Amino acid sequence: MIAAKEKGPYFTPEEYFAWEEQQLEKHELIDGRVYAMTGGTQNHSAIKINIVSLIKAHLRGSRCRVFNSDLKVNILDTSNYTYPDLSVTCDDRDREHTQYITYPCLIVEVLSPSTEAYDRGKKFEMYRQNQNLVDYVLASSEEIAIDMYHQNEAGDWLILSYRPGDVVELKSIGLSVAIEEFYEEVVFE
Repeated sequence: MIAAKEKGPYFTPEEYFAWEEQQLEKHELIDGRVYAMTGGTQNHSAIKINIVSLIKAHLRGSRCRVFNSDLKVNILDTSNYTYPDLSVTCDDRDREHTQYITYPCLIVEVLSPSTEAYDRGKKFEMYRQNQNLVDYVLASSEEIAIDMYHQNEAGDWLILSYRPGDVVELKSIGLSVAIEEFYEEVVFE
């Protein structure tokens, strides 16, 4: 999740890393400006934990690694850094840095009303610059609904929508799972 732009100076990545270490909350760096990250709801947190748990169990013993929203993703060939809700990398180049990855094959964002337009628009525009990204998953926090942008072998992005009763196919990591498992124990008001 991302909030309002902070007032203040432009940061280089090095200045941003040093500055953020001194902050109590997380910030994304986009075009030299920092943006404070907001908190989430119970549903947002529960959905994220469900998805992380399913993917972590699936990837156990593989060379792929799954990360939660505590790890930054560097937007390829830029000085921009984001905090997706979940990212997966199977690329050995991502073992070179401890504070971020650059070559995720899968990114998941759990949508909130305040960030949905950004996650679907500008954030996806940045993420899709990376040819390693195969699946960009947007999970609703208000209903059982997942929209996924999938990059096919020709490099085209397809939009796949999943609803109750559907099986979500994450081709990036070879996982097929009933959508209801992502929403286990989530109560919608």
